[in-house]
Amino acid sequence: MVMRQAFFRWLLPAAFVLPLWLLVGWAIFGQSGWGLLWVLLIAMPSVFIAQLALTLMTRSRPSVRAERALSWSDVAGFGVWHVLTILVGCFIDGAFPWLLTGAVVAVLALFWLQLRQLWSEARGAGARLRETIAWSTLSNPPRTHDSAADPRVMIVEETRTRDS
Repeated sequence: MVMRQAFFRWLLPAAFVLPLWLLVGWAIFGQSGWGLLWVLLIAMPSVFIAQLALTLMTRSRPSVRAERALSWSDVAGFGVWHVLTILVGCFIDGAFPWLLTGAVVAVLALFWLQLRQLWSEARGAGARLRETIAWSTLSNPPRTHDSAADPRVMIVEETRTRDS
């Protein structure tokens, strides 16, 4: 539970730390000017936006909000993606294209995992909403006799229907 809660707290700072690591990694490992252009224009914004979107999707799930902890599949997915992103920031010759491809595949898989979990948790709430809407849109049954003429009968309507 401690690790799941730690990942929960790490998600938002990771949106700032991981892109910053790509810039620091470029400076430490001495890449070219074209590498800096790639880091500034493609890598940093992509990691920032992806991490922020995944964080919002994850934190919007009711189970995550209630427990303030991620699921184990979330921990595995974010762990793999963050490790691959850190390794991409090391700019290892020969392994860089493989690491970059792995990071892209990991973030796409994590996106679909978050959508699936969000959908499965929201499915019950949607059914309750549809049930409420269905009951509220039912029309009043037609009256078989004119009960308004009988003085002993009082009719109380929740909403008054408009005669068109």
